[in-house]
This record gives sequence, C-alpha cells and structure tokens, in this order.
Amino acid sequence: MDFKNMGDKAILEELGERVMRQRLNRDITQADLAENAGISRGALQRIERGDEFQMGGLIRILRALNLLDQLNLFLPDPGISPRQLARLGSRVRQRASGSRKNGDPDLNGGI
Repeated sequence: MDFKNMGDKAILEELGERVMRQRLNRDITQADLAENAGISRGALQRIERGDEFQMGGLIRILRALNLLDQLNLFLPDPGISPRQLARLGSRVRQRASGSRKNGDPDLNGGI
C-alpha cells in the first residue's frame, strides 16, 4: 500500500480496517477486544471506523492482539547516523538545528 499518496483520513481508515481484520480473523468481538485492551468499546469502534484516535488506544489494542512487535515495522528505530556520530563524538543529539535555505526539500517544505 502506498501511504505517501494517501490523505490522513484514508490512512486512518486503512489502519482501522487492519485492526478490524485482525480482530475478526481471531474471532474476537469488539466488546472482548476493548475489555482486554482496557479501552471502551466506543474507542475501538472509532479506530475501526477510521476516526482520529489516541495513540495509547492503538498501543493497547496491539498489545491485546499480541502484535506490539509490529511497531518496529511501523516506525523502525533509525539509530544515529554515522555522520552525526562522528561529528558529535559520543554525545547523542538532543535537538534539531531547524530549517535552512539549502537543506533537504522534503524536510523544509519543498524549498
């Protein structure tokens, strides 16, 4: 699936659809999953419907479905770039330097 060409609402709907398919593939009711996840049934319904949701609710659902390890695929740990490590020595970067005129166009609004 090409998420970068999708709008925010479409991405939320796809995530909700995937949560629902995982739940149905395991033959779990919304009430049971919501209870196991420690969220309200309404919160689960909103996620499955593709409405905006709190990240904590999704984490609880993934934990209840034993899918928490999928977060590594969702947003892998980028680690520290070798260039940054060489420049900073043993220190770990804590802040970004902000946008610059001749920087990465993807990070600077297309400049």
